[in-house]
Amino acid sequence: MNDTKRTDVIGLLGPLRRYARSLTRDETQAEDLVQDALVRAYERQGSFRAGGNLRGWLLSIMHNTFIDGRRRHLAEARRLEQAAATIETAVPAEQESRIRLQQIQAAFMSLPDDQRAALHLVAVEGLSYQEAATALGVPIGTLMSRLGRARAALRAYEAGSSPAQTSQSGPRPNLRIIGGSDV
Repeated sequence: MNDTKRTDVIGLLGPLRRYARSLTRDETQAEDLVQDALVRAYERQGSFRAGGNLRGWLLSIMHNTFIDGRRRHLAEARRLEQAAATIETAVPAEQESRIRLQQIQAAFMSLPDDQRAALHLVAVEGLSYQEAATALGVPIGTLMSRLGRARAALRAYEAGSSPAQTSQSGPRPNLRIIGGSDV
């Protein structure tokens, strides 16, 4: 890649790291995922269309790298889930905002991978539905369905019930879902 594209890639490291953290739930694995995705992008730089969306292209490569690694490392994924369960038993900080942030993070991380990835790309990274659908390699309708289920699950979590127990006429949650309607 030329110097301008390298600068663009360096400027995208923050969003790449955030998305990797969202996918892997582990800081070390996230850094490895970013590195692996950037190596793949470099190796396949000829497939990038001039004037194309570099951010979307890199996020798509990262998503595919994650899926490939997930398939190869099922045993490692089980170990990470056990480590995540151990982390959740830690004593929370005394500050109310810190506790609340941990609750929100736990709710987000408890979402299935496909829903968490869709919600992260739209709500955190600010991608349009079309860009997020392209990055995930799914039709836009599938993306919208995943977003709807993710938002419903977060509302149910906030209401203290399972998604099946939550009704449309139930109490409004305190969580504000960014990138979509609270209704």
